[in-house]
Amino acid sequence: MPTSPSRVAAAVAVVAAVAIVGWTLLSSDDSEPVTAVPSPRPTAGADLGPSTSIEPSLTAAELPDLGAVPEIVDISGWLNTSGESFDEVRREVTIVQFWTFGCSNCKATLPYLQDLYATRHDAGLEIIGIHAHEFDRERVPENVATAVADLGVTWPVALDTDKTNFRAWQGSRRFWPRTYVIDSQNRVRFDHIGEGAYDELAATVDALLAELS
Repeated sequence: MPTSPSRVAAAVAVVAAVAIVGWTLLSSDDSEPVTAVPSPRPTAGADLGPSTSIEPSLTAAELPDLGAVPEIVDISGWLNTSGESFDEVRREVTIVQFWTFGCSNCKATLPYLQDLYATRHDAGLEIIGIHAHEFDRERVPENVATAVADLGVTWPVALDTDKTNFRAWQGSRRFWPRTYVIDSQNRVRFDHIGEGAYDELAATVDALLAELS
C-alpha cells in the first residue's frame, strides 16, 4: 500500500527530533547537562540569547548590578600573560568569557572581542577567556595554545581544565560562549549567553571606563 504524504511527513519529523536530541546528548563529554548555543553568525548588535538590556547612552551608575564576582579557583595554567591568578591579570574593567576553541559560536564572537581589545585595552580594559573544554581534545593545554595562536586571541586565557569555574559561575545550565563584564568593585555588570549583543557589550565597557576617567 502506498505511504500517504502525511505519514511520510510525520516520520521525517520524528527522525529530525531524534537527531536533535542525539546531538544535544552527544555534543559534550560531560556527564552533567551542558548546553551550547547554536546559531548563525549575527551582524553586530544582534541579540541571540538572554542578555542584559543596555542603552548605549547609559552611565555606569545606570548599569544593572548582577551580583558579586564568583571566585576564580583551580586554574591549571595561563596563556598570553605572566600573571598567575585572576586578581593579577584583571584590570579596572574586565570582560570574562567562558569559551572553548572547538565551539563555532565562540569563534564567531572573537572579531568583536578583538576590536574591543584593540580600541579599549589602553584605556583600562582587560579580556580574560576562561577556556573550559567540551571535548577531550580541547582539554589538552598544547591544543588550546595552538588554537589560541591560530585564532588570533591575544588576551589572557585561563585554563579551566576541570571546569570548576565553568560550573560555579553558571550553575546547573551552562553555555558556550557566555560573556560577563566585571567592574572595578568586583561586581558583574553584564551577562550574555551566546553570540550577539555586541553593541550592548561595548556600551557597558565604555560606561565603566568613563567612570574611571
